[in-house]
Amino acid sequence: MALRSLQSSSIITVFLVSIFIITISSSMAEADSSKSVPATVEATVHIVYTERPQDEELEFYHLRTLSSVLGSEEAAKGALLYTYKHAACGFSAKLTPSQVEEISKRPGVLQVVESRTIKLHDSPAML
Repeated sequence: MALRSLQSSSIITVFLVSIFIITISSSMAEADSSKSVPATVEATVHIVYTERPQDEELEFYHLRTLSSVLGSEEAAKGALLYTYKHAACGFSAKLTPSQVEEISKRPGVLQVVESRTIKLHDSPAML
């Protein structure tokens, strides 16, 4: 009986020490990873309203405006989702908060708003 009690006590001690070591190790790993890896900012879809250009094709104007913020025409083509031509002049693109701030300052940009979906009804209408 005394041997069984000693074995149980040893197992519990090893278990508690293991948990302590794992907890310390994971805390140190989290601290190291938070220092070395910068937080990534995810791009979200925004609608950029612009003036209508007089002497330039609309899609080219929108690509040029977006390229000035993103750094290249390829990046702009990758981020551009849609060009609005009829009721409004503008485009939708995936932008980070800093890109939104920068493009908002560009000449010809009237407004930048985050795209969102709005539900008109949450439940079926009552008769």
